[in-house]
Amino acid sequence: PIWKWQALKNGNSSILWFFRDRGFDDNAVHEMFRKCKCLQGTQGDRASGNWAYLKTIGIQERKLPSIISKCPKVLTLGLNEKLIPMVECLATLGSKPREIASAITRFPHILSHSVEEKLCPLLAFFQALGVPEKQLGKILLLNPRLISYSIDSKLTQIVDFLAALGLTKDGMIGKVLVKHPFIMGYSVDKRLRPTSEFLKSVGLTELDLQTVVMNFPEVLCRDVNKILKPNFAYLRRCGFNDRQIAALVTGYPPILIKSIRNSLEPRIKFLVEVMGRQIDEVVDYPNFFQHGLKKTLESRHKLLKQRKLDCSLSEMLGCNQKKFLMKVSLTAYKNNAIEETRRMTCRNFVAFLVTWLQNYRSSRM
Repeated sequence: PIWKWQALKNGNSSILWFFRDRGFDDNAVHEMFRKCKCLQGTQGDRASGNWAYLKTIGIQERKLPSIISKCPKVLTLGLNEKLIPMVECLATLGSKPREIASAITRFPHILSHSVEEKLCPLLAFFQALGVPEKQLGKILLLNPRLISYSIDSKLTQIVDFLAALGLTKDGMIGKVLVKHPFIMGYSVDKRLRPTSEFLKSVGLTELDLQTVVMNFPEVLCRDVNKILKPNFAYLRRCGFNDRQIAALVTGYPPILIKSIRNSLEPRIKFLVEVMGRQIDEVVDYPNFFQHGLKKTLESRHKLLKQRKLDCSLSEMLGCNQKKFLMKVSLTAYKNNAIEETRRMTCRNFVAFLVTWLQNYRSSRM
C-alpha cells in the first residue's frame, strides 16, 4: 500500500510496528494515514509515549484504539508541548479526572487544540455570557466539541439568536448554556429558529417561550416535523385545545419531546381510566407527566383509594414521598376526627330525644 511504502521510504518503520503491536489492522492504519499526513514523520517512541500518557490520566487501554482511530493526530503531538498543558488546564477548571478522560474519549480532537489560541478565548467568551467560573469545566467537558467551533461565525450567532428571544438580562444565556451545552452545536437557521417559530405558532407568548428556553432548552434542539408536531397532534387528539397545550408546554416543556407510546399515552390512560379524573386537570399541574407511572402515580393513587381520600394532582404529586405519607396520615386522622365528632353529636342528640320522651311520658301520667 502507498501509505506503508511512504512510511518505509521516510525511514519510519517504527510507527508501523507501533500500530502492529497494538492490534491495528492494515485497513485501520491506512485510514489513519489518510486522515493525518503527519503520521508518516512520527516516530514510534513519540506515539508510545503519548499512548502511555493517556493511560495515566484514566483512559482505559481498551478505549485507546477507538480514540486514536478518531484522531490519529494525538500520536503526533508533543507530550510536554501539547498534551500535558491541555490536560492540566482542564484539571484547573475543577473537573474530576474521570470527567476529563470521558471528554477525551468522546472527542479526542480536544487535545489537538491550543490552550492559548482556542481554550482560553472560549472560556473567556462563556464567562462574558455570565457562566459561573465553577461551571466552565462542566460546559466544556459535557460538550468538548465546543472547542472546535468558531466563536465569531458559530457561537456568536447562537448567542445573538437567544438574545433575540428576549434572554437579555445578565446571566440568562449563561444559564441556558449550563443547562444544555449542546445547544451551541445546532444551526440557528436549520434547527433553533424553526423550532422557536413552531412554538410561537401553537400559542406560546414571548414570555412563555423564554420560560421554556430557560427551563428546558433541549426543546429548541428537537426536530419540528419528526418530534414536536407529532406530540402536539397527539395532545390535540386527547382533547386538549391550543390554549391548554400552550399551558402544558410552558409548564412542562418535555411534553413535546417525550415518547408518546412509552410516556404520554400510558399516563393519560391511567389518569382517565384508573384515577377517574378529567383530562384537563393536568393543565393545572403539567408536572404530572414527569412522575414515574408505577413508582409514583400508581402507588400514591392506590394509597389514596385505600384511605378514601380525595385531593388535587398537585396535592398528590407536588411533594416527596415522606411528605406525601405524612400528608395522607394527617388528612386521614383529620377526617376520622370529624367523622367521630359527627357520630358523637348524633349519639348525643339521640340521647337527648330519649330523655325528653321519657320526661314527656312521665308528665302525662
